[in-house]
Amino acid sequence: MKYKNPSLSIAERVADLLAEMTLEEKLGQLLQPFGWKTYVKGDGDVQLTDTFKDAIANGGVGSLYGVLRADPWTEVTLETGLSLREGAEVTNLIQRYAMEHTRLGIPILFGEECSHGHMAIGNTVFPVPLTIGSSWNTELFRQVCQAVAVETRAQGGAATYSPVLDVTRDPRWGRTEECFGEDPYLISEMAIAAVKGLQGDSLNTDHTILATLKHFVAYGSPDGGRNADTVRMGMRELMEKDLLPFQRAVAAGAKSIMTAYNEIDGVPCTSSKELLTHILRDKWGFDGFVITDCGAMSQLRHGHQICETEEEAASLALKAGVDMEMSGETFGQYLQSALDQQLIAVSDLDLAVERILRLKFELGLFERPYVNPALAEQVIGQSSHRELARQAAREGIVLLKNKEQALPLSPSRGKIAVIGPNANNMYNQLGDYTSPQEREQIVTVLDAVRAKCSGFSEVVYAPGCRVKDPSREGFEAAIAAAASAETIIAVVGGSSARDFGEGTIDLKTGAAVITDTFMLSDMDCGEGFDRAQLNLCGVQLELLQELHSLGKKLIVVYINGRPIVEPWIDEHADAIVEAWYPGQEGGHAIADILFGDYNPSGRLTLSIPKHLGQLPVYYNKKRSRGHRYLETDFHPQYVFGYGLSYTSFHYDNIQLNQPSISVDGTCTVSVDVMNTGDMAGHEVVQLYIKDCVSSISRPDKELKGFCKIYLEPGEKRTVHFTISSQELQFVSADLTWIVEPGRFELYTGSNVEQTLSIDLQVVQ
Repeated sequence: MKYKNPSLSIAERVADLLAEMTLEEKLGQLLQPFGWKTYVKGDGDVQLTDTFKDAIANGGVGSLYGVLRADPWTEVTLETGLSLREGAEVTNLIQRYAMEHTRLGIPILFGEECSHGHMAIGNTVFPVPLTIGSSWNTELFRQVCQAVAVETRAQGGAATYSPVLDVTRDPRWGRTEECFGEDPYLISEMAIAAVKGLQGDSLNTDHTILATLKHFVAYGSPDGGRNADTVRMGMRELMEKDLLPFQRAVAAGAKSIMTAYNEIDGVPCTSSKELLTHILRDKWGFDGFVITDCGAMSQLRHGHQICETEEEAASLALKAGVDMEMSGETFGQYLQSALDQQLIAVSDLDLAVERILRLKFELGLFERPYVNPALAEQVIGQSSHRELARQAAREGIVLLKNKEQALPLSPSRGKIAVIGPNANNMYNQLGDYTSPQEREQIVTVLDAVRAKCSGFSEVVYAPGCRVKDPSREGFEAAIAAAASAETIIAVVGGSSARDFGEGTIDLKTGAAVITDTFMLSDMDCGEGFDRAQLNLCGVQLELLQELHSLGKKLIVVYINGRPIVEPWIDEHADAIVEAWYPGQEGGHAIADILFGDYNPSGRLTLSIPKHLGQLPVYYNKKRSRGHRYLETDFHPQYVFGYGLSYTSFHYDNIQLNQPSISVDGTCTVSVDVMNTGDMAGHEVVQLYIKDCVSSISRPDKELKGFCKIYLEPGEKRTVHFTISSQELQFVSADLTWIVEPGRFELYTGSNVEQTLSIDLQVVQ
C-alpha cells in the first residue's frame, strides 16, 4: 500500500489509495455529517454513538462538521459540552475508531466554524469580521487568524469555514456582521491575510488549518437584504466586485471553497458549472475542493426547484464541481441511485474523491491523525491571544461623533452611570457563531469601566431595557442612576446572541435571573435575522431620549452587527462610539477608548445612511447614479472610510513620480501625512482611483490602496502607493480585464470624501 509511504509524492499516494477504494468507500469520502452527533457525554465518560459506528461500517465518513460546536442548534451547553482537554480527547477517540474500523484507515477531516475564533467552549472569542474590517489592519488580522488556527488544530480541527468574503450591499442582511464591508479591494486584502494566517507556509503542522472561502458567490447582495434571496447581477459586476476577493484569495493559496445558497441570473451557485469549474478551476487554477453550505444541495430541488428528484440534485452539484456535502444527507442517500440511473459516472465521483484525499495528505492527517490534549490546554485562550483580541477590538472601534471633545473621559471626573441593555450582557457583545462561554472569560463594558474607575470615581449601573422588549419597566431605575451621575455611558444596539439558557436580567438591579418563563429574545441580527429597518429595536431610543433630558453628558456606545440609523442620536448625543461586536475583550477595548488609553483608529467599511430609503448606499456606485430623492439626497450620514480621532492629521504634497505611464507600466503616488494634534495615534491613509472616461461606465471612486500608520504629535511621514495595471483595470465589453488609455484621478485622504487629488495620464 504505497499510499502509506510518506516518502512518495502526494500525487502517487492519492492515485494508489484511489485505486484501492471500493465504491462505498469513495462515496463515504464525500460526506460530512454533523460531528456533535457522533458522541454522547455521560458522567465522566464519552461514548461514540451507534449511528456513527454504522456510518463507519458502511464505507466510512470523509469529514465531520462541528464536532466541537456548542450552541442551541447542537443542544450542547456549558454543562454538557467538552472542556479544552476533552475536546482534543474526543476528536482523537473519533479518529481512532475511524482508522481502526475501516479497511483502508483513511483519516477523518474535522471541519469547524471559526468566523471570529474557534466556535468551541473556552476558545478565544475575537471581534467579528466587521470589526476586523474596520481596523484596516491586515497584519493584525493575519495574527488573529494564526491564533485561531493554533487553537483549532490543538483540538483536532483541520479545516475552518472562514473567511467570509461576501461584499455587503444591504446592511439589513443579518449576516452583515460576518463580512468585512462593502468594498472588494479591502475584502481582498483581508482575504489574503486570512489565508496566510490560517494556512501558513504549510498545512502539515500542528498550528495551521485549511481555509474555506465563502460564500461563493454574491451572497451579500440578496434582494431586500433577505438571506439567500435572489441575486440580480451581471457578469461584469460579478467579476469586478464579488468574484475579485475569491480570485485573489485563491491566488494566495486558499484550498477550499463553500458554495452560496443563492442563485445568480437563475442559476443556483451550488449547481453552477460556470462558477465551480470554468471560472474557479479552469480560469483561476484552483486545486482544492468545494463543499456546499448546509442543506444547499437539497435546496436545488425544494427551494430553487430546478430538478424533480434528489438524485438529480446530487448529480447536478457533483458535475458542476461540488466535492463534499455539508450534512451529507443528499450525497449520502442519493449518489448511489444517481449512479444506478447513470446520471453521473464513477469518473465524476473519482475526481471529487481525489481532491479531498489530496488535501488530507497535505494536512498530514495520515501521519499525524491525533492531537495532544495537553497542548490544547496550554495554547487555547492563552494570555497572548486575549491581548490580541483586545488589540483587534481597539483598532476596529470607530468614533463617529465627539462634540466639543466629550471624549476621552477622565476616571476621576465624577460619578459615571453605565446604562443600557448591552452594558453588561456578555453574549450581546460576542456576535453570532459563538459557543457558550464562562462568565469570567468575557469582559463587558461595565466590567471594564468599573476597573478603570476603581479608586477614582463611583460607577452606577442599570440596564434600563432589553434590546427588543417594548417594556419600560427598567426606565425608572436607569433614570435614577443616571441622574446621580456626572456622565452617562449608554450602551445600546443589537444582539446576535442565540438563547443559551442563561435566563435574563432584573431591569431594576441588573442581577441575573434564571427563569423558565418565556422571555423575548434579544436577537435581532445574525444568520436568518434580516430586518426591514435599521433603527434601534424596542424602547432603546426612548431610553436615550429620557437620559438626554437630564442635561448630562451622554456618551452612546453601539454594540451591534449592522449599521444603526437613528438621526436623533446623531444630532443629540455628545459622542457616539461604534464598536460592532468586539468579542470577549470588547469591554476593555471600549473602555480604553472612552478613557483615552487608546486613540480610536477604526474607520468605517460600510457607508451608514441617514435614512433607510437611501438603500443601497455603498460608496462605489456608478457615476450614472440618477437623481436625488424628493425627501433627501443620496449622501450617507457617515461615509466609507470615516472615523474620528483624538488628534488631527493633515495631508499635503501629493505627488506622482512621473506624470504618465503606459497601460502596462507602473508609477508611485506619495502624500505627506502629519499629526497636527496633541496625542499620538494611528491614521488610515486611503487611496482611491477614478477612470475619468471609460468605454464601460465606472464608479466615481474605487479604493485601490490603504496603509495604517502611527504618528507621534508633530511627526510627519510620507506614504507611498504603487499604481499598476491591477489598480487601473476593469472588465470590458467582452468580459476581459483591460486598461484603457486616458486620464485618471488619484485621491489620497482620510476617507472617501476628504482627499487630495492628482491626475495621471495613461498612454498606449
